[in-house]
Amino acid sequence: MARVLSVLAGGVLAVLGAGAVLFLMQRDLLYEPRPGSPALEAPMLFLSVDGERIAVNHRAREGARAVVYFAGNGEDVSRVLPVLAPVFPEHALYLLHYRGYGGSTGKPSEAALFADGLAVFDRAFAEHPEVTVIGRSLGSGVATYVASRRSVQRLVLVTPFDSIEAVVQGRRPYLPLRWLMLDKYRSWSYAGDVRAPTTVIAAERDDLVPRERTEALFRHFAPGIAHWVDLPGTNHDNIVDSPAYGAALTLAR
Repeated sequence: MARVLSVLAGGVLAVLGAGAVLFLMQRDLLYEPRPGSPALEAPMLFLSVDGERIAVNHRAREGARAVVYFAGNGEDVSRVLPVLAPVFPEHALYLLHYRGYGGSTGKPSEAALFADGLAVFDRAFAEHPEVTVIGRSLGSGVATYVASRRSVQRLVLVTPFDSIEAVVQGRRPYLPLRWLMLDKYRSWSYAGDVRAPTTVIAAERDDLVPRERTEALFRHFAPGIAHWVDLPGTNHDNIVDSPAYGAALTLAR
């Protein structure tokens, strides 16, 4: 019996230790700031939000239409600009550098990214009344929130999830993540408020966001709002290399 109790105690301590590490380091694990790519000479504008200087790659265009892009956690949006430019030749483009990324000051968090997402949308909307919002991976959480709070023309979600909390819980079922995680990105709780036509783009072989997490988010949109697109042969990282990726981004309904 003593040996059993000793093993149980060791297991409890291991779980508690893992939980403590996750709690203390969670934002270092979730966010992967990129310095930006000045060699690409991507045009930049700056916004002031909560006393922080927020950098936005910007391609100016006259007219009604614009695209606001929210990146994945390890994405350098400076490198996304030349990908989106030919797909949306007539749109103004706004690509947000999260706090701590690129030329943005501050530290990333869910509340900070939501505030910055609303700010960049409002900047785009002030000049372009038809704004498409695109979010990839982590950025899908920001995009869904923004679309639930603003008059978005279209919403495009690439490899999205219902919540980061659920994704991590699936990988660490023994941890009480409901109480440990600070940034949960519960997109499912905002999806029902989205009224813009929405395209959900899933990687056929997503090795980071389980398919059931994307499907769970899809089910939370109001009937008729969201449309599902599968990109065959793709995974979480290489989905942007698919020949069908650009067409999926511009899919009109």
